[in-house]
Amino acid sequence: MAPAAVLAQSEPAPPSAAAPPPAPAPDAGAASTPDAVPAADTAPDRLTTRSQKAAADAGKSLQALRAQADAENVEDVQLADFKAQSDDVDLQLTAILADLNQRVEQIQARLKELGEPPKEGQPPEAAVVTEERERLTVERTELTATGSEINHIVAGARELSGKITEQRRRLFSATLLKHTELSPGVFIDAGSAFIDEIGTFTATLAGWLAFAWKFKKLQFLGAVVLSFGAALLFLAGGYRFFGRMVKRDLAMESPPFITRLSFAFWSLIVQTFSLSAFLASTFFFLVSFNVLRPDIAPVLGALLGMIWVVVFVARLSGLVFAPLHPNWRLIRMSNRGARRMYWLTLLMAVINGLDYVLAEISEVLNSPVVLTIAKSLIASVLIGVILLLMSFMKPLLAEDRDPDSPGRPWPRGFPLLLRAAGVALILAVLAGYVGLARFAATQIVLTGALVVTMYIGILSGKAVGKQGAFARTSVGRYLTGRYRLSEVALDQIGLASGLGIYAVALVFGVPMILLTWGFQIQDIQAAAYRLFTQISIGSISISLIGILGGILLFLLGYLGTRFAQRWIDRNVMARSQVDLGVRNSVKTGIGYLGMGLAAVVGISAAGIDLSSLALVASALSVGIGFGLQNIVSNFVSGLILLVERPFKVGDHVVTGTTEGIVKRISVRATEIETFRKQSIIVPNSDLINAAVGNWTHRNRIQRSEVPVSVSYETDPQQVIDLLMQIASEIPEALRNPEPHVEFLRFGASSLDFELRFHLADMNDGLAVRNRVRMEVLRRFREAGIEMPFPHQDINVSGTVFTARQGRQPHPMPQPIPPAQPETLPEDEGK
Repeated sequence: MAPAAVLAQSEPAPPSAAAPPPAPAPDAGAASTPDAVPAADTAPDRLTTRSQKAAADAGKSLQALRAQADAENVEDVQLADFKAQSDDVDLQLTAILADLNQRVEQIQARLKELGEPPKEGQPPEAAVVTEERERLTVERTELTATGSEINHIVAGARELSGKITEQRRRLFSATLLKHTELSPGVFIDAGSAFIDEIGTFTATLAGWLAFAWKFKKLQFLGAVVLSFGAALLFLAGGYRFFGRMVKRDLAMESPPFITRLSFAFWSLIVQTFSLSAFLASTFFFLVSFNVLRPDIAPVLGALLGMIWVVVFVARLSGLVFAPLHPNWRLIRMSNRGARRMYWLTLLMAVINGLDYVLAEISEVLNSPVVLTIAKSLIASVLIGVILLLMSFMKPLLAEDRDPDSPGRPWPRGFPLLLRAAGVALILAVLAGYVGLARFAATQIVLTGALVVTMYIGILSGKAVGKQGAFARTSVGRYLTGRYRLSEVALDQIGLASGLGIYAVALVFGVPMILLTWGFQIQDIQAAAYRLFTQISIGSISISLIGILGGILLFLLGYLGTRFAQRWIDRNVMARSQVDLGVRNSVKTGIGYLGMGLAAVVGISAAGIDLSSLALVASALSVGIGFGLQNIVSNFVSGLILLVERPFKVGDHVVTGTTEGIVKRISVRATEIETFRKQSIIVPNSDLINAAVGNWTHRNRIQRSEVPVSVSYETDPQQVIDLLMQIASEIPEALRNPEPHVEFLRFGASSLDFELRFHLADMNDGLAVRNRVRMEVLRRFREAGIEMPFPHQDINVSGTVFTARQGRQPHPMPQPIPPAQPETLPEDEGK
């Protein structure tokens, strides 16, 4: 049975229609015994049945796979599929084993709770406990036996997988190192067979075309039209998204290297995928419309593959060597060297492609083996000769940087590498190892082209990721003009773009190189599956897909939380005219709740056992308690502030030496902005444990005071009446409580009054008080009320005079003449 069937058998069976009878209630004597096993424990009965059935089906599947793998003339593609099926059986049975072991652990724990049966002479236990112990013991025995059987089948599956791997290795080595005796007779036979093959293939192809045009005309034309439509769709889509990257300005005299690299990489990727879409859709539609015959389909597939390889190599060579556009050349070569390298590289691709097409034709027509050997021999020798010709070229740019000047030779060591590769191909052919030479020639063409493509992609990603480089690209300039992005944002986008280009180059190149080296698609799929799902570090198994899925779920939860915060704040809280502080508290609480749930879901989806984290947390709880006590204290204090709300965002608070407006309340600290626009971060524990003054806790009403001083000659009642009149004309002043004037004191040089009134919003206090002061000054001047300056009396030798300080509006007093000295009694006789 196929692994899919085994998986289907391992799915949980639907609940039975007939429910098991309920367990009898324990009697009074069993009141101290453990509780009966919960109803969910009846599910392991179905687990045992499913496991046994899955083991039986897996055993049959492995037996069939062994028989198919041992058959004669089995091909590598089939062996790869057999290995994939064997590995699937291994994975499925391993998962079942995990479930069995988990159930056995549950049974062990339950038996430990029930305890040992009473010994002779001890009081008997309740019948329900004895029955449960016996049932669990029987179930444990069955599970152990089933697990042992599954372990044996898993070992067989792994043994079969290793055997198939070794069989594929021997088959590859035998095909690659097969020796052929070369003689003149081989070439004579190959020549006559080639002439016969040409006639046979011509007749076969003509017959198919006549049949398709006569009986399948509509299907044939429909397949061609649909394939062209698919190609145009992919091509238009590629130019739609990457149009700026696959266009070059030929008028540029010296385009930057990053521009040349980006154009080469993206134009190659877009055009290659467009060509692949056209060729694949052509073959798919021809097969789907039943136009191709079994003897034509393999030949057409090989021909389409050859077209792809030739076009890909031609486009890559045209981008690297740029024979017609020296300014866009990626390698410093002379014009003549670039042209020769372009045509020689393209010739190698054509020769290698023709070899495979002709080999496919020979296989379809059952041509003699000597004909295939002769074709591969000629192709390998020609590629070797081309490599030797390349080694003697002088294609590099001259010292004077003139592309039309004669070039310089290759760097030291590179010609030897080319000559060694060319000579090795020719010697392998002469030694009779034509298969090895053919394989090496193919890798030189295909692997070389793919490695160059990956290298261009890596260089492009490196160039784009450099600091400040992305801002100079066309995409960077477009984003700057469209979204007004800063240099830092553009640099971060460039870094992410560089990593993305790395990923594209690797994802595109590595599987293609593996395919050219003989790996099958099943091998790549299995390796990718193991890489993303079964990375083992000791006894811990890490799943990259699970981790990525957990991160994705966390991001979705985060975005959903932010959306819920904005929606509730704008549509519920704002429309209900809820206070700003309440809105902020609700928004913050929703954020913490959503982030916590998103973190739990993401960690669970990533495959991380939360119970393990609980064990680690309990082991570190003492250290966390001492080392992070301040953080925990601030966290708890922040929660108290959000719930109790002694102050809220927008309040005017005073704490210690800090006074300002609350801007943000988080779980660790509160941000207060002073009136000088300085942000002060105050730990929440300081706000909980210290006195905090809140000017706007209940409301925003504030009393404003305007002190006024007048001279002693002024009538106090006149001052009070004027101030009350001014207060009544203030539109912002509240009438309840009403304004009043306080006669404060008899000052040293003035009578001191204070106008007091209340404002609905304390933020208006500065502007209102300024207007009141200016109005008081104007009214007092009109009424002739003097606002005196401070003065003091100074006694000098018994003479009294007044010294006025400061500037005053009325004329300065005349200077006091110097005091005459008084005649003392003791001087009268002199």
